[in-house]
Amino acid sequence: MNWPNILTLSRVAFAFIVVYLLLLNSLIGDILAAAAFALASLTDFYDGYLAKKKGLISDFGKIMDPIADKVLMLSIFSCLAYMGLIDGWMVLLIAIREIGITVDRLWCMKKGQVLAAERAGKIKTAFQILTVSFILIYLILEQMAFSYDWFYQIQGYYLSGIDFLMMITVLLTLVSGVSYFRNKFKSCNSNSVIANPRKG
Repeated sequence: MNWPNILTLSRVAFAFIVVYLLLLNSLIGDILAAAAFALASLTDFYDGYLAKKKGLISDFGKIMDPIADKVLMLSIFSCLAYMGLIDGWMVLLIAIREIGITVDRLWCMKKGQVLAAERAGKIKTAFQILTVSFILIYLILEQMAFSYDWFYQIQGYYLSGIDFLMMITVLLTLVSGVSYFRNKFKSCNSNSVIANPRKG
């Protein structure tokens, strides 16, 4: 187990930590949740950077990196839906996409095929991180300024911003899922043609 893989697996632990802190429903809990999420997001960047720089890229890292991302984001999105900050149907669509692709990756790995994360998937993950960060800032502001008039004046706009970012997040998540399967089938067809050059 090398350092990039340890950083990758740490995101699974961070998922439980962030959810626990959010459910405390307190200012200190929300601040610590935001800090823990920031650290988890940094591991998403640094594990890949370290693996490439030190030549520690492994099949385990290729498959676990996107899985760890999914565990982290789905755990937090589910918690936010439970808290009533986002709609459950959005989380359901995201979960279907993420679980579907995870199952497909594991099936491919069983057959000896390791599929690394695609660019569309990385963009999707980056936007999910942005959206969650935006929501965590809202929760902190709500706890800090719960009794102040100025907060109630901007609260509606902020909640609309959350809805907008979640709509974009769901769209990017679904588009990246379509892109994953399209590129996979294209790759399979190409390999089939190479393996059977006289076919067709």
